Amino acid sequence: QVQLVESGGGLVQAGGSLRLSCAASGRSFRTYVMGWFRQAPGKERENVATINWSAGSTDYVDSVKDRFTISRDTDNNTMYLQMNSLKPEDTAVYYCHAVSRVGDMNYWGKGTLVTVSS
Repeated sequence: QVQLVESGGGLVQAGGSLRLSCAASGRSFRTYVMGWFRQAPGKERENVATINWSAGSTDYVDSVKDRFTISRDTDNNTMYLQMNSLKPEDTAVYYCHAVSRVGDMNYWGKGTLVTVSS
């Protein structure tokens, strides 16, 4: 059974940093693209950053470029999101996501709340 478990959320002041982790288990993610989504109250879920699990190539939404860094540890099946220079508008529930590049499988974590105070 595939599980994605997020951790690392919390309350931080504007300008601060947090690192989110996503522990992935239950299968090999070699053929997957994994990513972080976020959903703020009253807003649609937004794709923040993605990483090709095998190649390590990354992509970011414009609003977080130069502030957030996505990475992965393939030995420990863990993905990270380093978030620096946080802004109040980054406040959201952050979700870990995995989607297969060769099929229609996709998986979600339950989310971790990030709150940035002004």
